[in-house]
Amino acid sequence: MSDPAQTTTEESVPPAPHTGLTSSQVAERVARGEVNDVPVRSSRSTSEIVRANVFTRFNAIIGVLFLIILVVGPIQDGLFGFVIVANTAIGIVQELRAKKTLDSLAVIGEARPTVRRDGAPAAVPTGGIVLGDLIELGPGDKCVVDGEVLEADGLEIDESLLTGEADPVLKKPGDPVMSGSFVVAGGGAFTATKVGRAAYAAQLAEEASRFTLVHSELRTGISRILKYVTWMMVPTAIGLIISQLVVQDHDWKEAVRRMVAGIVPMVPEGLVLLTSVAFAIGVIRLGRKQCLVQELPAIEGLARVDTVCLDKTGTLTEGGMDVTELRVLPGAPADEGYVRQVLGALGESDPRPNASLQAIIDAYPDGSGWRCTEALPFSSARKYSGAALNSPDAESGNWLLGAPDVLLPTGDPALAAVEDLNAQGLRVLLLARAERDLDDPGVTEELRPTALVVLEQRLRSDAADTLRYFAEQKVSAKVISGDNAVSVGAVAAKLGLPGADAPVDARRLPAERTEMAGVLDKGAVFGRVTPQQKREMVAALQSRGHTVAMTGDGVNDVLALKDADIGVSMGSGSEATRAVAQIVLLNNSFAGLPSVVAEGRRVIGNITRVATLFLTKTVYSVLLAILVVCTRVPYPFLPRHLTLLSTLTIGVPAFFLALAPNKERAKPHFVRRVMRYSVPAGLIAGVATFAAYLLARSHYSGPGALDAETSAATLTLFLISMWVLAIIARPYTWWRVALVLAMGAGFLVVLVVPAFQRFFALKLVGTTMPWAAVAIAAVAALVLEVAWRALARRFPA
Repeated sequence: MSDPAQTTTEESVPPAPHTGLTSSQVAERVARGEVNDVPVRSSRSTSEIVRANVFTRFNAIIGVLFLIILVVGPIQDGLFGFVIVANTAIGIVQELRAKKTLDSLAVIGEARPTVRRDGAPAAVPTGGIVLGDLIELGPGDKCVVDGEVLEADGLEIDESLLTGEADPVLKKPGDPVMSGSFVVAGGGAFTATKVGRAAYAAQLAEEASRFTLVHSELRTGISRILKYVTWMMVPTAIGLIISQLVVQDHDWKEAVRRMVAGIVPMVPEGLVLLTSVAFAIGVIRLGRKQCLVQELPAIEGLARVDTVCLDKTGTLTEGGMDVTELRVLPGAPADEGYVRQVLGALGESDPRPNASLQAIIDAYPDGSGWRCTEALPFSSARKYSGAALNSPDAESGNWLLGAPDVLLPTGDPALAAVEDLNAQGLRVLLLARAERDLDDPGVTEELRPTALVVLEQRLRSDAADTLRYFAEQKVSAKVISGDNAVSVGAVAAKLGLPGADAPVDARRLPAERTEMAGVLDKGAVFGRVTPQQKREMVAALQSRGHTVAMTGDGVNDVLALKDADIGVSMGSGSEATRAVAQIVLLNNSFAGLPSVVAEGRRVIGNITRVATLFLTKTVYSVLLAILVVCTRVPYPFLPRHLTLLSTLTIGVPAFFLALAPNKERAKPHFVRRVMRYSVPAGLIAGVATFAAYLLARSHYSGPGALDAETSAATLTLFLISMWVLAIIARPYTWWRVALVLAMGAGFLVVLVVPAFQRFFALKLVGTTMPWAAVAIAAVAALVLEVAWRALARRFPA
């Protein structure tokens, strides 16, 4: 910790404050482009969204195959191309809707620094700052550009997010200020010397703070799956092309069509689309609840969280407080009337009071006539503030206001009363007269305790329900606060938090990470936690394999929010807090967290289901291609058959399943879980379909035999794919049953309506082979069910 900061106000007339730039100077700088043009954190540009959805590896493959079909015809074999166009359009539209939501919420949640122009302070958007602007600073403010300190009033700035240096730095006029640092105590003003992409933090963060959808575990897993698919596709497709040209040497157009039919279903084209759409719709849904997602993987990340660390103030309690009692201590050096005036003067000495001091200002507005000659700003690490005051009758004195258990020695009689009040969930501050100067490192020694100020905190009405939700979801809640541990425990107990009856004083926590993690696992309420300790506690929990979310609104939460897996800030929180959080609750309601968890679980759980459907298709397509190459027979399908099957058993159902509610807790190892089910399902479907096809080849002969064989194989594959869908759709609800039945009815319509029969080249010939195809599908479905249940038993959820 740096030396306590203080500012001395001369008794002579203070110098006139700096006036900052004039309006004409600002206009000149804007015209020269010397503005703070910084990248938008929350979303991609429209052109990036269009490029990302159009120019993909699989769109390129499908596009080339579509052009080939346009050459050889007929157009119904090119239906898959129109499906890709529709998919891409849906993806672009949904992401643009999400971008609009994010950008509008980002404007609401954007920090608006105070700049001094023409001698008057004014709040401007971060992007409105120009080179040379004079920017005012107070506790919790983030330094948004680089600059040089011009005014300092006990200004302490934390640069740990940039430099790794844990202790705040006391700044004096002429000292540099780096963008990305934030104020922990005191106030002042600095001149902007570097803006926009020239600023220090902007250089570090430009890439990192762009749209970060690709960095989620889900997206990483899907990328890995697509890499495996590409490896399988290339050699299989080459073998298929050669074999079909050899087998169908008398009809090259038919060979090309069947070769295309073999390659198209290997591409899980809708998987990336549905993942993007699921995320985008999640953003839109959360946006309606005034929840700003600054990094999209946070939706997914919060669903994986098993431990939530909550800052009490502003999270479990509302920001405001009320003074309920002023208790003058026995032997105090002043009476109650004098104490009220001292408290009023202390309130007036701080230009940016915190919630506790604001409550005192509201209760004791009678500090007029007093003059502050020296100030010691409040710091979360110190746990107290102070001022040197001159009374109207010229009496001077140094006063401290802060945590009783920090300012008083152990065993002091006043601490017993403090404990009783803390046990009721009340916050207690001690007013004490100091015998030493405020800049003396031992200022807290030789104190004369004067009075206890009792503050009541307002509980959030929705906090108890939210804590209950986390308990039901088996998410462990830890309340971490800078307040007295007993007081925090009493507040948590009122909200029904399990373990609130055994609060832990963080000053007694072991410093060694492993031992600290053990205490944290057992406890639920921790008081007297310093900002650095909050950070260490998050790291200790993570070392035990926990996925940790941290919520907070104050400057003392910034470091922990940054280090947590997911940082959640209140919209009313400090600029620095909102800047590092991945999720900002703009309506300041802690009750918004369950919505984020629910959205994350919906995205992860449903994409896992949908990925299993898509990968099953890829596996059976690759297997069928390999079997065709090995046996040197024509590929059993035309592109139109597989477009029909994909639409009815994967495309349409996947869209509904991806957006359905899902409360399953997110599980790790996405790729492993998807492959565990899709590979056996794809192998069973591929083997059964090829068996039906070979049986049909031996059954039919003469002209039109290939069409009849294809129809029998299509029926088998459709029935097996429907069973895979029926398994994936579990647990059943009325709409899921209706969805499966509707897809089955759609295929039945194609089989019985002559126009559809001709369009899709599907006609079942005779009765023996169609019923044999149904029997093969039934056996495959039974094997599927047995395999699925065996896997579920071996790898329980």
